[in-house]
Amino acid sequence: MTWQFTEGENGHRDYYWGRYGNSQAWAQRDFDRRVDDYQQLYHAAVKHTELGPEGVYRYYSTQRPVDIGTYPKLPDNQPLSIVNYDDDRRRPVADGRLMAWGELTYAKPLTEKQVEDYELKPAPGNPDRVRPSITARLKEGTRGQAPPPKEPGQKRSHKNHEER
Repeated sequence: MTWQFTEGENGHRDYYWGRYGNSQAWAQRDFDRRVDDYQQLYHAAVKHTELGPEGVYRYYSTQRPVDIGTYPKLPDNQPLSIVNYDDDRRRPVADGRLMAWGELTYAKPLTEKQVEDYELKPAPGNPDRVRPSITARLKEGTRGQAPPPKEPGQKRSHKNHEER
């Protein structure tokens, strides 16, 4: 289901989805009424999915298109979305670092064993994979460290410009 809005020159927005209104609140109420009607008419249930604290986790299928038996289907962590790319070939993903046939998103991260068993590749931007830059990690590693003390009896192994 999709909503749309148009914004006029004065910044006034009109929200609509099948019906027309002039406020976002009206559009939300109309949408909620339509959902209730659909549920009653078709005896449909609403499935609430709890996202992990950081958001969704994306995994790429790099060896084959996503199909039955090619991805983990866990009772407590069902895929939120499954997308096979329409090209009938792999396409570059993850800023060109991987080639994939399709992708899956989950509310919770998969285990390393699940990723390995199904030959999936986690997206570099997944909440559990985001790491500070190398520069930031190096700065953090050297923060608070004093240079090693010089030993008093240690001789220099090179001459300075005055001794040359």
